Amino acid sequence: MPAAPTTAPRLPRGLYVITDAGLLPDAALAAAVAAAIAGGARVVQYRDKSDDAARRHAQAAALVALCRARGVPLIVNDDVALAAAVGAAGVHVGKDDAALAAARAALGPQALIGVSCYADLALARAAVAGGADYVAFGAFFPSRIKPGAVRADAALLRAARAELPCPIVAIGGITAGNGAELVAAGANSLAVISDVFGATDMRAAAAALAALFGPEAPA
Repeated sequence: MPAAPTTAPRLPRGLYVITDAGLLPDAALAAAVAAAIAGGARVVQYRDKSDDAARRHAQAAALVALCRARGVPLIVNDDVALAAAVGAAGVHVGKDDAALAAARAALGPQALIGVSCYADLALARAAVAGGADYVAFGAFFPSRIKPGAVRADAALLRAARAELPCPIVAIGGITAGNGAELVAAGANSLAVISDVFGATDMRAAAAALAALFGPEAPA
């Protein structure tokens, strides 16, 4: 029997989709995520800021099972306790979320832990030094989800790619039409909400974004 992993797996390269309760009714959530994965999504993040703990637990647990069956990691936004309770692959935290050290202590060395670094390379350096498995920068383009988000640019990605040893995620207003420049600048993953989960054909939308990484998106 193989030994349990002692370090976190590396974040897969490619399309990283993030759910949004405003775009996805509860009854459509699982089917939407399945369609995104069928289109080529390599990572799924469950993001729901509501106060309905029972509903959030049920949804996250269902998505963990769905994603695990398809070989895709399910990451929980913000809520370390929920990630632990449902056996998620990891958690994504930001400056107002649970501390990186606390997340690692709760989830263990095998968890994937990402940190939002906005447009701040120094913050990313500190996150990597603290044990983050990946860092995320953005917003790179105007975002409907976070219209007031700090803006980042491709130069930041190039600087981060030259310096940081971990995967880098780009987020914020990304579409199939504007994402290629971010991949070229060094993004390992493109985190997308609206351009997939706001699309009429979510599988096709995901496939168009996944294609920006070439015919295959190796881990």
